[in-house]
Amino acid sequence: MRIEDLRQQIDQTDAELLRLFQERMEISAKIAAWKKENGVPVLDKARERKKLQAVADAVPGELRDDARLFMSTLMGLSRSCQHRLNGESSLLSEEIGKAISDTPELFPREAAVACQGVEGANSQLATSRLFRNANILYFSSFEAVFSAIEKGLCRYGILPLENSTAGSVNSVYDLMMKHDFKIVRSVRLKVDHYLLALPGTKLSDIREIRSHEQAISQCSEFLKSLPGVRIVPCENTAAAAKYVAESGRHDVASLSSRACIEEYGLSCLKASVQDSSGNYTRFICISKDLEIYPGADRTSLMATLVHEPGSLYQLLSRLYVLGINLIKLESRPLPDRSFEFMFYFDLDIPVYQPEFRQLILELPSVTESFTYLGSYSEVI
Repeated sequence: MRIEDLRQQIDQTDAELLRLFQERMEISAKIAAWKKENGVPVLDKARERKKLQAVADAVPGELRDDARLFMSTLMGLSRSCQHRLNGESSLLSEEIGKAISDTPELFPREAAVACQGVEGANSQLATSRLFRNANILYFSSFEAVFSAIEKGLCRYGILPLENSTAGSVNSVYDLMMKHDFKIVRSVRLKVDHYLLALPGTKLSDIREIRSHEQAISQCSEFLKSLPGVRIVPCENTAAAAKYVAESGRHDVASLSSRACIEEYGLSCLKASVQDSSGNYTRFICISKDLEIYPGADRTSLMATLVHEPGSLYQLLSRLYVLGINLIKLESRPLPDRSFEFMFYFDLDIPVYQPEFRQLILELPSVTESFTYLGSYSEVI
């Protein structure tokens, strides 16, 4: 048989599948009307499990998994259609709508802001990008910043989330699972690292370099060029500069920001020693309450999924069907569940689009649990 004949058979089969698909969706619409009239929720997990098992039992063994995937996708489309036709809402969608209407039109210029580190830290520089006059309270750890927000000590907190060279700040992602907060804005800060030491120090004098582990990672190539120099991680790049200034030692230097030169009276032994000239760190601005400012075009979520094959696919397929661009996917191990993970998603979608509302309605059916972290815009 010629390939053209086989393709013609495929086309005929596809046409029949499309006719049956349209018929199925029309029936689904009638079911949606019945469920709305009788106060029955769209999702019936027991019915879906039974249906998928029946489908798997009805086809040859080598096609069982494919048939389950095919039917699961059909049922997902049916659920989406029913949610849309019923115009359903949820407590979360109502909370988001209220936040949109209650949040002021302009992001505040002044606020009490929690930062990890000391003056001259990159978190402080990111804060200055977001706020004209910030009352900055410095804390010793990222967890203390989260706690300051939860306790109402500060209205906002600034935390580093990822770097274009060194990757994600895993400790912050892990803390996200422990604390209650919302993301209200993010900022991308170009990070240049300077090798700083006491005035009069020469590069050949240096036997120890201190900095935050992320900065050390971002300057790995430069550090390899200094054999025999001891590398000491510390809590913050600015704290490293402060240590150098107060130590009185001419054999120690720090990898810190340019702002630390004047702040701590240090000299620059070498400028811009990071591996990449395009070295950026993304910071998030968090708050206790949900605030959604005009122009919010990015949404962040955390979700745990059922520990079974295809659970992540089910969620990603909904994003595909709704035309939502996934711009970041991060996974972190759940501390109390062996080899299971929390997934963090950044989605490129304005909070005002109907597809966003549709996703919020559908998330309970494709996740074990999820947390909406906020919708916001990013300052570049």
